[in-house]
Amino acid sequence: MPFASATEAIGTVAAICTTVSFVPQLVRVLRRKSADDISLGMFLFFSLGVFLWLIYGIRIHSLPVMEANAITLVLSVAILILKLHYDRQGRTKKS
Repeated sequence: MPFASATEAIGTVAAICTTVSFVPQLVRVLRRKSADDISLGMFLFFSLGVFLWLIYGIRIHSLPVMEANAITLVLSVAILILKLHYDRQGRTKKS
């Protein structure tokens, strides 16, 4: 996959790094069956930001921005869903 410029290569590597960085967190939540140490507020704002970046990428017709943010959004929303699920489970067990 040849790059048109060094800037494009840097952007691609940055997108890969920031997207892949969510995989260990998702795996950790799944293994522990807990997301107690995850801030719901932070992930809500982060997911909103990623969604807006995705819209931005669509509007400027930038495939790398769209791809990276679509994947990151899926990972982030998966963590959010698990956070809500495990928090709800924890509340019902305490009742």
